[in-house]
Amino acid sequence: LSWLTKSTNANVVSLTSNDFDAYTSHYELVFLNFYADWCRFSQLLVPIFEDVSKKISMEFPDEGKVLFAKVDCDKESSLGQRFHITKYPTLKVMLNGKLLKREYRGQRSSEAMAQYLRDLLKDPVIPINSFDELNKIDEKKGAIMTYFRSEAGFQKLEYELLRKVARDLRDDCKFYWVTGPPVETYSTADKILSIKFKPPRSRPSPNDLEFPTYLKSYDELSTWATDKCIPLVREITFENAEELTEEGLPFLILFHHPDDKHSVELYTKIVNQELLGESGNMNFLLADGVKFAHPLLHLGKTPKDLPLVAIDSFRHMYMFPNFDDIRTPGKLKQFIQDLYSGKLHREFHFGPDPTSHDHHHLEGNDQLQTQPPESTFAKLAPSKNRYTLLLKDEL
Repeated sequence: LSWLTKSTNANVVSLTSNDFDAYTSHYELVFLNFYADWCRFSQLLVPIFEDVSKKISMEFPDEGKVLFAKVDCDKESSLGQRFHITKYPTLKVMLNGKLLKREYRGQRSSEAMAQYLRDLLKDPVIPINSFDELNKIDEKKGAIMTYFRSEAGFQKLEYELLRKVARDLRDDCKFYWVTGPPVETYSTADKILSIKFKPPRSRPSPNDLEFPTYLKSYDELSTWATDKCIPLVREITFENAEELTEEGLPFLILFHHPDDKHSVELYTKIVNQELLGESGNMNFLLADGVKFAHPLLHLGKTPKDLPLVAIDSFRHMYMFPNFDDIRTPGKLKQFIQDLYSGKLHREFHFGPDPTSHDHHHLEGNDQLQTQPPESTFAKLAPSKNRYTLLLKDEL
């Protein structure tokens, strides 16, 4: 087998479109570097990537455990297109043959990258065996709670299915394997295994939504857990802002005080009720208005003005006039429609559009002209100081 021969000759293997799938399918974790030789940042990464590969290969020496691979996107343009590479270098991970949707965007140092891979190789399922441990779980994140009656004996197949899904969704949800006293309180009576979804910003409850069938299929659990763990409304942080910005969709953001749960619940409810059809055109986000105070300054606001809603189109920012108006059916949706129609931009330049009741229209130089605040989140997109960015016509 050529792939076996190839793997013994280097810590980092060069892959082509001819051998990519056959090669990567033999490893639990594959760390991929998509690069171009002429790219300065790709050149700087070479010794670091080599060093990480040596370090991790020594820590995890088992055959088929970890593969470090690189793809020259100039020579293998079809692979660049297949993986939607828009910048060099791009670092992606495959786990058990499945591409993680989040690429590596952390520090380009040997230790940071090695720690990232160690974390990926850890068991993502957290064991809980007491009420004390249960009371310490992260309330802020959504969680898949698996309550298991241990007297039935360890369910290896079910645990492995859960662990596989947990690896896919480790950035979106916590996964817990609960045994002992809490099971009687939180699980469904007479069930050996009870899987429930704990929503974000909440404590576990016996009434949490339950996985409807017995755990026997990866695909069934994956579909159910993905639907629950990746909500329509997501939180933006400094850690994930680059990734969200690169998705290319405008942001509708609720800026809120970190202690304010009410506005978060209200905004999330309105978005889910009224804006589901806009999910392909807009990212619905929550932002800590204390941490993200700088965008507020661009809007002429401070954390004292929270909560407030704004659109960032990546060119300009537009503030929803009155937060309480989101309760009015259709009001928030109209705000989005006004972005698409150009009304928000037009009104920032020339003041409110005239209505049928207006008798005096301003014309020529008498028109009020203002400039909308510039986008602040566009500055969090992939930086030219870190990547070689490809133009659309280069793809």
